[in-house]
Amino acid sequence: MPRPPLASPLPQGRATPSHQNLGKALRQRHVTMISLGGIIGAGLFVGSSATISAMGPGAFLSYLLAGIVVLFVMRMLGEMALAHPGIGSFTEYTRLGLGNWAGFTNGWLYWYFWVIVVAVEAVAGGAILQRWIPLPVWVIGLALLTALTAVNLMSVKSYGEFEYWFASIKVAAIIVFIGVGVGYLFGDSSGHQIAAHLTGDRGFLPFGAMAIIAGVPTVIFAVGGAEIATIAAAESDDPGKSVAAMTRTVILRVITFYVGSLVVIACVLPWASIKVGESPFVLALQTMHVPGAADIMNAVVLVAVLSALNSGLYVSSRILFRLAERGDAPRALMKLSANKVPRLGVLLSSVVGYAAVIAAIASPQGVFLTLVNASGAIMLFVYLAIAVSQIVLRRRVEATDPGRLTLRMWLFPWLSYAVVAAIVGVLVAMGADPVLRPQLMASLASLAVALIAYQLLARRRASAVDCATGYRLARPSPALGGVQQ
Repeated sequence: MPRPPLASPLPQGRATPSHQNLGKALRQRHVTMISLGGIIGAGLFVGSSATISAMGPGAFLSYLLAGIVVLFVMRMLGEMALAHPGIGSFTEYTRLGLGNWAGFTNGWLYWYFWVIVVAVEAVAGGAILQRWIPLPVWVIGLALLTALTAVNLMSVKSYGEFEYWFASIKVAAIIVFIGVGVGYLFGDSSGHQIAAHLTGDRGFLPFGAMAIIAGVPTVIFAVGGAEIATIAAAESDDPGKSVAAMTRTVILRVITFYVGSLVVIACVLPWASIKVGESPFVLALQTMHVPGAADIMNAVVLVAVLSALNSGLYVSSRILFRLAERGDAPRALMKLSANKVPRLGVLLSSVVGYAAVIAAIASPQGVFLTLVNASGAIMLFVYLAIAVSQIVLRRRVEATDPGRLTLRMWLFPWLSYAVVAAIVGVLVAMGADPVLRPQLMASLASLAVALIAYQLLARRRASAVDCATGYRLARPSPALGGVQQ
């Protein structure tokens, strides 16, 4: 039986966009490492210090819980990607499931999130390189942003190759760290010392089990980013295979990397010795008497920063491309270079990144902090929209053509409902936390701005349609010598 065509969520009279313009230069290895690299970032190598300080030796449990939520969201994305091929960007599944307003809002919020990431990572990279290069942070940061803008302007393959090697270095660093740690624990450390680190100083959960739950809102941002692979898959030679591999194996590997490395840290170090802002990986390597530990980890963190910066420019430009296809962004952003790169999208995202870097230097606790806070909960909004869209689209496909469901969300619909409840719970927890509440409020303001912008655009479109219709109805007919009816 032939499959019925997908219902287009576009306004009536607008053509469904084609997704055949972008190149197909990425390979399976690129997409796999892009998905790995999207999750493994400076949040693990440095940001985990804050989590451990707030939760104690059991901090890895927060990462495990957050990783499981992200795993389920990626499984939902995999199901939708294979059931609805050719969409081009995962934000468009919300348009397909919930309507144009959701596609517009999700797309622009996700773009905003990543251009802020670009600025944050550029500043972080400048701060790291200042150890070896005696220049102001903002100069080094802008130089890094310029260099990776050039990489993204060359071709999608150049982005893929850079990201492949960036991610490979990060993965190799974690595997080596876990290997060295296990060797140290089974070689030079006694079981008594390990037990003392895990259960001494107020126990395994010094702040109680609820601290693990309360830490999920912060941790979930560290383990997010795998959805980049669904965007990159659209420019690969086999999108379906790439997405399926990402949802089946990659996320499990990442959870293993996060949890494994933090378990090693908890066994090697007394948790109270870890200071916020210092890399627990450096402290662990120094405890294990690894020479040059600080320089080694700073180099790895720099790679993680460059990886996030590289991916941020890539993702933000592709999101703009898809928004332009739908008429939600200027059509000029659809123009491709000879190498099939949306050049204007890359440049626009880069320019916004430049402005945010300057704001970070000129007003770190004012303008820049406001911009960062306004992106704090955006990924949760995006994941929530994905989860709700999956439920809607799954019901729709089951009723029309269940043969499309070659990859299924586990235990549907109950697990899908559980994911929605978990994300809502994380948002509620952010609102209850005095530290995270400003991020939630600022992010809600960003959401409101996007919704208002959509309403204004929808009204302008409706007005344009009314004017065009009125013109056609009132236009004099040469044949009748009067008004066309």
